[in-house]
Amino acid sequence: MVSAPSMAVSLGGIEMRNPVCTASGTYGYGFQFDGFYDVARLGAVTCKGVAAEPWPGNPAPRVCEVSSGIINSVGLDNPGAEAFCRDYGGYLAGLADRGCRVIVQAVGHSVDECRAAVEALDALAPWAAGIEVNVSCPNLARGGRLLGGTPDDVSEVVSSVRPLTSRPLLVKMAPVDVAECGRAAEAAGADALSLVNTFSAMSIDVRTRRSRLCMPTGGLSGPAIHPIAVRMVWEAAQAVSIPINGIGGVASAEDAAEMILAGATSVSVGTANLYDPCCASRVVDGLAAWVAEQGASDVNELIGAFEC
Repeated sequence: MVSAPSMAVSLGGIEMRNPVCTASGTYGYGFQFDGFYDVARLGAVTCKGVAAEPWPGNPAPRVCEVSSGIINSVGLDNPGAEAFCRDYGGYLAGLADRGCRVIVQAVGHSVDECRAAVEALDALAPWAAGIEVNVSCPNLARGGRLLGGTPDDVSEVVSSVRPLTSRPLLVKMAPVDVAECGRAAEAAGADALSLVNTFSAMSIDVRTRRSRLCMPTGGLSGPAIHPIAVRMVWEAAQAVSIPINGIGGVASAEDAAEMILAGATSVSVGTANLYDPCCASRVVDGLAAWVAEQGASDVNELIGAFEC
């Protein structure tokens, strides 16, 4: 009898039972999906981004459907670190006790805000296996450009927050210059990269001649970005030695397998959760079947195994 392949991976020191995670902002705080399947069977859950203080987010409309995806301008609304940990910490601690790693995401519109969020989450969330810092937010102090839009910017954020936690630190990358920005994050102390975040896009209602969102532009996610995200994972994997969490249009085990072959240690299901709440659970099973079909005894044998 052939034994099942090992699916355990280590994402920058976060020991996961399998490589399947959820993308921040598409999975709430995990409990919303408990009625569909046992959330604890996932390798990890990445919570919706949290700032040190509450953010109201943007007004409606926040989301619109487009060909093969959605555009969102939610604005990272969140209750703030204290309320997040108070209201959802019990559930998330229980999830961690059941073997599913919990990753909390820190957000901020400036380096100082990122520092405050990381510091608060490190103190208030002992059940978190790691902290992901989102460097894709608009930096309001610098005219609205991306907080981590250049290697120097990424280095500034990561080097500033790194001393504030001893836990694994992930960096959620913007889809710009991922190789150089990835190198900068690694040099500044990141333990892993999460890439990529959404792509700037817009959708116009041709009858009203107005944006279909509350803002002129928003972030495109879903199947439309998957081939680009795979390419960016591959580019980053050639540039860094730290693990990568691949994100972007993962809606099937085959999509996840592409990310792994391109160099991702783990993958996150994102937009697919919104229209197929059982997607991530099916990816867990399908990915294990694919590893077995490849004749591998361990999923780690297939990380970066792409051949041109």
